[in-house]
Amino acid sequence: MRAPGRGPRAPPLTMPGRRGALREPAGCGSCLGVALALLLLLPAGRPVRAQNDTEPIVLEGKCLVVCDSSPSADGAVTSSLGISVRSGSAKVAFSATRSTNHEPSEMSNRTMTIYFDQVLVNIGNHFDLASSIFVAPRKGIYSFSFHVVKVYNRQTIQVSLMQNGYPVISAFAGDQDVTREAASNGVLLLMEREDKVHLKLERGNLMGGWKYSTFSGFLVFPL
Repeated sequence: MRAPGRGPRAPPLTMPGRRGALREPAGCGSCLGVALALLLLLPAGRPVRAQNDTEPIVLEGKCLVVCDSSPSADGAVTSSLGISVRSGSAKVAFSATRSTNHEPSEMSNRTMTIYFDQVLVNIGNHFDLASSIFVAPRKGIYSFSFHVVKVYNRQTIQVSLMQNGYPVISAFAGDQDVTREAASNGVLLLMEREDKVHLKLERGNLMGGWKYSTFSGFLVFPL
């Protein structure tokens, strides 16, 4: 017997060829704060296969709500039906600085990598302080900026942002009449997963140190 004022109950969502209704996957710990409603505009009878490529499930223009049952490290969510959906919650950002003027022994004439010794921000832990290299966790558009200070050094310096070993942009500082001067620049880059970025001194030296220098970057949006 229906309660007064209530209309007929909507029939459960069913899938042709299967018994019962399409229910929320068992063991789903928590659904996304805002349900990811995927409107599958597929022609009738077109199958969607699960990850293990077992018996296809036919969805006819239905709305599938995907639960956050197994999120991956790069922000993708895989439902129990084997459909992977990227979540907007994956955030990537870093900012490193040089807090001393002491030149590290690791900086040799062979690599000329500009090292940093303090991390201010490292969301996602994709910047390695020891090597001062950032590794992209996923394909996307990234923003990078640097500010390298030379101290009591009359030589002109050239600092390059290196992507996978190749220079992308450079900055110069060569004023001989100041005690401190900075080479600064910034850029947006399209990066693939596991692409690497670091700073390299391609001209001059930093014998006076590079205290207060910074190197920062963040993921603008994934692709």
